[in-house]
Amino acid sequence: MDGKIGLEEHFAIDETLMDSAAFLSPDVWTELSGRLMDPEDRRLQEMDRHGMEMMILSLNAPAVQAIPDAKKAAETARRANDNLAEKVARRPDRFQGLAALPMQDPDLASEELNRAIKELGFVGCLVNGFSQGADPDVPLYYDLPQYRSFWATCESVAVPFYLHPRNPLPQDARIYEGHPWLMGPAWAFGQETAVHALRLMGSGLFDEFPKLQVILGHMGEGLPFNIWRVDNHNAWVTSPKPQPAKRKFIDYFQENFHITISGNYSTQSFLAALMVLGSDRILFSTDWPFENVDYSAEWFDTVDISEADRMKVGRTNAQELFNLPAD
Repeated sequence: MDGKIGLEEHFAIDETLMDSAAFLSPDVWTELSGRLMDPEDRRLQEMDRHGMEMMILSLNAPAVQAIPDAKKAAETARRANDNLAEKVARRPDRFQGLAALPMQDPDLASEELNRAIKELGFVGCLVNGFSQGADPDVPLYYDLPQYRSFWATCESVAVPFYLHPRNPLPQDARIYEGHPWLMGPAWAFGQETAVHALRLMGSGLFDEFPKLQVILGHMGEGLPFNIWRVDNHNAWVTSPKPQPAKRKFIDYFQENFHITISGNYSTQSFLAALMVLGSDRILFSTDWPFENVDYSAEWFDTVDISEADRMKVGRTNAQELFNLPAD
């Protein structure tokens, strides 16, 4: 399929490049770092070879979220967003941008989101999981009450919020001790992000801000398979709901969330996600440069779905969600 649009596609700036060094073995760091810092050339070649019209770019992880000093986090986010705006300005037909945000301070995050959307012309934001603040050992999750003002801003500018993974902090990762292969995209990324998404749903956030739209990568971080049980565990017990949310988790998942196929090219998982969310809430992505464009594109172009659904997932869903020009 030609004309595909991907929205989990990453770059780095000098200050954040080494944040990605631990995700793959040292012997491939030269290749990975080159992909991350590539201005446009290699990226465009990969896109052209595999029918991608556009990448919506975002900063690598954990980057801004791992900077405890809020002022420094804001400065880094601003530099990254200015760098990305220059990339987009050179080829707006091929690239758009998702803003990095200093979520350590909700007011600073709102300020940078407004700037990125209204001045830089970005189409959304991507945040790398929880943030570390004044006490770097205490993760800040965005269901906490102090973030309601930020979510009000996010709803007011009417752009989607991509909740991207990061690893848990060392003191919260003891279950992985002795098994480092479970960290990162193999398992820890998905578990960490799924719990964060469930916290948002259960907190009542979407009752207060029903127009918010959140994106999860990697075929929904396991939630399409598990969301039913979240709602229906011990269903024979008729006790009041313990969470503040007024509705079932599946309702929020189907009305306030979108997922991408980034880095998860399993036909069985894709079909399960289609049954849970429908084709209107799934979007193509490659997770470049951490995954190859060819793996994603070649699988997606041949997976056994209708051509109407292929067009939605591959292109038109992104056009609608990000308010991109229609064909």
